[in-house]
Amino acid sequence: MSSPSTPAPRPPVIELTGVERSFGQVHALAGLDLSVPENRITVLLGPNGAGKTTAIRMITGALEPHAGTVRTFGLDPSRDGEEVRLRCGVVSAKPALYDRLSALDNLAYAAELYGLGRGPGVQDELRAAAARFGIDHALDQRVGGFSTGMKTRLALARSILHRPDLLLFDEPTSGLDPESSHAVLEMIREMTDDGRTVVMCTHLLLEAEGLADRVVVMEDGRDLVAGTPDELTRRYWPGTVVAVAAEDPASLDLAPNLPGVTRVERTADPRRRHLHLVGEDRVADVVTAMVRAGVRVTRVEPLEASLEDLYFAVRTKKAIADDGGRQLSTDGDRSADDATTDRHRQVATLTGWPDGRGRPRGATAPEEVRS
Repeated sequence: MSSPSTPAPRPPVIELTGVERSFGQVHALAGLDLSVPENRITVLLGPNGAGKTTAIRMITGALEPHAGTVRTFGLDPSRDGEEVRLRCGVVSAKPALYDRLSALDNLAYAAELYGLGRGPGVQDELRAAAARFGIDHALDQRVGGFSTGMKTRLALARSILHRPDLLLFDEPTSGLDPESSHAVLEMIREMTDDGRTVVMCTHLLLEAEGLADRVVVMEDGRDLVAGTPDELTRRYWPGTVVAVAAEDPASLDLAPNLPGVTRVERTADPRRRHLHLVGEDRVADVVTAMVRAGVRVTRVEPLEASLEDLYFAVRTKKAIADDGGRQLSTDGDRSADDATTDRHRQVATLTGWPDGRGRPRGATAPEEVRS
């Protein structure tokens, strides 16, 4: 009996290929490739000016590319913009709301623009959307008196009135206090429960941490890397790294000679070392060997890559590639205005940025692996 055939993978909701867009002499997008899977949260992560907002405007057809192709739901937003936008909900960093109208009137006006009409059924929908984002108690108040957080919640409620398939959030927590930011991010996380696809732009690493199903790191209008957090960890993180501390720092000097240790890295704390191991299964063996050798171990901490570490690793490797490795140099030939910090160099070294000899420039050769 033949096994059922594997269903064909679903096409991406958004596909940008080699997209370029300039404003005068400024290249906002310079060959951007972007693929957004269905029913996932994709985070566009990058500094201000990376091209995140321009990319969002391309997706909806608000801007046309000067080169490359844009497909949203398989459609060309330049030709089928109205159809695309009816399936999108957008929240900008500074949402445009009518301050002199009540929150309910703002929602009612948006509902008419979406073609939902009027009537008791529509009013129920408006109040349900407001309740979902915790502003149903303020529907009769003028929006001009709302806090920034309340305005963001209203904009989020407005964005889902027409039950869009795709939600585009551009810096949705801009100007919010930490508590409001956390609440908004939790609401965004819930969006995919309804089968929606979410694209969110941010330059804040903590926002993307734990929220993103897929991360796209952008800089200067280009995509540097894209993938799930796990994929990026496997690609840019060096494997098993353990922080070990001891009462006598000198006793840690034996670590390079232990079986399974590939490299030992000094840290800012003289009592600690980062041990690079051949695998997670060697942690217990290495610690046991150190104790038997008389090392009074005070701390053992496996190091796992955060999104912040991955972000710096990616951007640092690009910066090093752009200048041929000068920014990893330790011989004093860096300029005073070098934008690469010691943390950047540390992360790049930790992730094994190679020179022609397969190791970070200026770094000593790692110890041989002892099995």
